Amino acid sequence: MPDPSPALIQPRRREFISGAAMLTSAMMAGLIPGRASAAVGPAAAKSFGPVRQIAAGPLDIGYVEMGPSSGPAVLLFHGWPYDIHSFADVAPLLASQGYRVIVPHLRGYGATTLRSADAPRNGQQAALATDGIALMDALGIRQAIVAGFDWGARTADIMAVLWPERCKALVSVSGYLIGSQAANAKPLPPKAELQWWYQFYFATERGREGYAANTKAFNRLIWEQASPRWAFDDATYDLSAASFVNPDHVAIVIHNYRWRLGLAQGEPQYDAAEARLAAAPPVTIPAITMEGDANGAPHPDPAAYRARFTGAYEHRLIGGGIGHNLPQEAPAAFAKAVIDVARMSA
Repeated sequence: MPDPSPALIQPRRREFISGAAMLTSAMMAGLIPGRASAAVGPAAAKSFGPVRQIAAGPLDIGYVEMGPSSGPAVLLFHGWPYDIHSFADVAPLLASQGYRVIVPHLRGYGATTLRSADAPRNGQQAALATDGIALMDALGIRQAIVAGFDWGARTADIMAVLWPERCKALVSVSGYLIGSQAANAKPLPPKAELQWWYQFYFATERGREGYAANTKAFNRLIWEQASPRWAFDDATYDLSAASFVNPDHVAIVIHNYRWRLGLAQGEPQYDAAEARLAAAPPVTIPAITMEGDANGAPHPDPAAYRARFTGAYEHRLIGGGIGHNLPQEAPAAFAKAVIDVARMSA
C-alpha cells in the first residue's frame, strides 16, 4: 500500500552511527537472520520506559514510545505470558535507525486497563486486533509496520488482513496464527494436544483459580517450556512478571483460551470480523515470518502457512537455541526483519 513516508528516513548522523554500531555488534555475535548460530547466554535485566498512557477505544493503554515522532511508525506487540520488555532491545535498535517505535501493553497487561468496570474482560482475537487500530487512531498514525510474536503475532496478522490499508508491512513470529472456533474444535494428534495442556487447564474452574493463585510461578514455567535454552535470570523475568499484576489479567487470559475452544462467548461487535477471519484470508502486504530453532511452544510448520502469504514474502529460521520469545532472545534478528520488510514494501 502507498505510504507518504519513505521506508527508511535519514536519521541524525550520530544516531545512525550509534544504531549501526549496535546492529553490527549484535549481528557479529551471531544474531543474524537465517540459519546462522545465535549463542544463548544469561539474559540481563533491562528496564524499559517511561510508560505513557492514552485512551484508545475501550482501553486506557500503557505504551512505550521511542524514536523521532516524524519517523515511519512500527507497532510491536508482545504475547502471553510476556510484556513490553520483550522489545527492550529491539525498540532502541529501530529507534536509532529513525523509526517511531510504539510498544503497547496488550489488554490485561501492565498499565493497560479497560476504562469501564462493566466492560467484558474479553480476550478474543478480533478484540486485540481492534485495540491495535484504536491505538493507531489515538496516536494519529495512519499507517505502520506491525510486528509481534505469540498473541502479538496473531494481533499483527489480523490487523494486516482486516486493515491492509493501515499496515505497511508485517513481521510475524510463527507465521500465520489467525484461527477460528470452528477450526479449534477439531481434535489434534495426541502429541500436539499435549503441548496445549495449559489451554485445557484454563478450561476448568480449577484452572482459573490455580492461575489466579499462582500467576507468577505459572508463567515462569511457560517461559521455561517455551524457551528451553534461554538462560534468563530472575531479574529479567521479574520485570515482565510485574505486568501480570493487572486487575484484568487473569480474566482476559482465561477468556482468550476458553473463547478459542468455544467455551466462552465473544462480543457481538466482533462477530463480522470473526466470520471473515474464520475463512483464513490471505496476508497481501509484504511480510517476513520468523521462527526460533528451539521454540518449545506450540507452533505451525512454515510450510503449512506459506500459501496464506500472497504478497512479497520471506521466512527466516533463527538458529542457535532461540525459543518462543524471539524478540527478546534474538533482538538484532528481529530488528533486522523489521528494517528489511520495510524495504520490501518501498
